[in-house]
Amino acid sequence: MTPDTPDPAGEEPDVMAAELALGVLDGEERAVALRRLLAEPAFARDAERWRTYFAALFAQWPEAEPGEDAERRIMALAEAPRRQSRFWTWATGLSTLAAAGLLAALIDRPVRLIPVPAPAPRAAPAAIPLVAVLAPEDAKPFGAIYDPATREVRLAGGIVVPTQRDAELWAIGADGVPKALGLLARDGAGRIRITPRQAIGAGVTLAISIEPLGGSPKDTPTGPVVATGTLTLI
Repeated sequence: MTPDTPDPAGEEPDVMAAELALGVLDGEERAVALRRLLAEPAFARDAERWRTYFAALFAQWPEAEPGEDAERRIMALAEAPRRQSRFWTWATGLSTLAAAGLLAALIDRPVRLIPVPAPAPRAAPAAIPLVAVLAPEDAKPFGAIYDPATREVRLAGGIVVPTQRDAELWAIGADGVPKALGLLARDGAGRIRITPRQAIGAGVTLAISIEPLGGSPKDTPTGPVVATGTLTLI
């Protein structure tokens, strides 16, 4: 938690206040949050603190507006995905080589296992939300929030998605291998529920790529990556 981050005073943070300030609520959930603003002074104070915090966070990125040729340039990248796919192949190859080297070292130098007593059980920590600022090249940065309690990633959106293309969200962990999380709306907004096998946490990079309709035909992005951001604790 940074010095400027709203301090929940040891209590579990009110995720809805952060989501309202970040602009990722819609429909009935947004209506509920707005009613809470009027009825709950503490909630209103939390939401205002989050707005101040996110405003300072977004101010670290320069102002940018999508140019008139933004869609054309994204399509040009999408029509030439070979360089992009080489990057993901290279990243995957590095992680494979590292694993192979570790296995060879273990075979060459067997390790004597020493029994370790099982640690005493501890209470599960409270689920702390994570946020990321995604900064497209030709648009204003926008926020994403992940709530471990609901296993949902919500994005405010703000990118250009060409016609006949879909925006797809990926998670990139320490292994450098992108894992598909799901498709987003036309402007990159939306919410995606994460499965237990798609576990993400602090330090994971969220990335949005432009793919053919229906998403990438492969296990990695095939189109240009137009926005990335790293999840951090709030």
